[in-house]
Amino acid sequence: MAPLRITAITATSAMGVGLAGTREALATRRGGLAPCDLPGMPPGVWVGRVREADTVEPPAAFAAFACRNTRLAELALRQDGFTEAVAAAVARHGAGRVAVVLGTSTSGIEETEQAWSRRGADGALPPYDFASTHDLHALPRYVRARLGLKGACISISTACTSGARAFLDAATLIAAGVADAAVVGGADTLCRLTLHGFGSLELLAKGPTRPCAEDRDGICIGEAAAFALLERAGPEDAGALGLLGAGASSDGHHMSSPHPDGLGAVVAMRAALDSAGLAPSQIDYVNMHGTGTRANDAMEDRALARIFGDAVPCSSTKGWTGHTLGASGALEAAISTVCIEAGLVPGCLGLDRADPSFASGIVVTNRAARVDRVLSNSFGFGGSNCALVIGRLP
Repeated sequence: MAPLRITAITATSAMGVGLAGTREALATRRGGLAPCDLPGMPPGVWVGRVREADTVEPPAAFAAFACRNTRLAELALRQDGFTEAVAAAVARHGAGRVAVVLGTSTSGIEETEQAWSRRGADGALPPYDFASTHDLHALPRYVRARLGLKGACISISTACTSGARAFLDAATLIAAGVADAAVVGGADTLCRLTLHGFGSLELLAKGPTRPCAEDRDGICIGEAAAFALLERAGPEDAGALGLLGAGASSDGHHMSSPHPDGLGAVVAMRAALDSAGLAPSQIDYVNMHGTGTRANDAMEDRALARIFGDAVPCSSTKGWTGHTLGASGALEAAISTVCIEAGLVPGCLGLDRADPSFASGIVVTNRAARVDRVLSNSFGFGGSNCALVIGRLP
């Protein structure tokens, strides 16, 4: 694929609001996970909650979209000069040539949960705006309207690959001439369905999640919003941050369990490397999907070892953020840009050594290093796999 410039990028999660907060948390190894204190949530679990989203409201003209997912998206849009960068892109290309491609897995389902708790004696739900809150298309509709865009508007819901898949699909739109630029990314927020659902699968950790630890015991659910502005790259953009490649696969092994040997993960990673025209040895760091479950981390280690051996440093950053589901791929793309600009390989948080059975190059302490290219993995329920190559444009 033709590389695309990442003209602007922003991320907000439990580890930090905006890129500066994200960078500081990575450098100081300060995680954002804490015991869950949201009403109606199961006791004894840890989550990655963005408290700053509690008091944010969308502009009055978009009040119909108000829900936790929109509030978190709005918070992210206000960071890192993102809306200003999009306005400049509109001036360059026209509002009709800037697409919106965003991923989510639960969208504003919390709004429906609240409506359900207020249902009448006859079981009827009270009036509320489903289409602007819970509906999977509510997020891209809001962002498109909020930014004054008129290009293609697409929602992606491929479980935990959604935020990463948005980058790939936007690149396809630009390559096809449908758009000249795209706002991509994703947002997902805490809700009872997610926490109780993962609890029923016995996948929730009993404390902060510790991906790649020998005694890892599960995931922590987090919430996040992350957005990027992608545009065609020109010779003048050499050295700037960009999307160099992307690959995806669907192995369909099981509804909720990954293929034990990571066959679909291998296909996605190789496709991403091929699309970027890179050999495995040209990757400086792999940001793992690394959820903290025994099966997922073991599968990913096997897949990584098959491609990289132990020569490339690999780690998961979900010890900082929790698993932010449909936003995770976009959040970790933003984290990848922070690692490149800071010259940082972050080690897995909360463990002294990686699972001794692992064969890939897992790191558990921060390393200062030149990082020009990052492979960022996302894997989801149903066998969905996506890998992005983020790096400096040639």
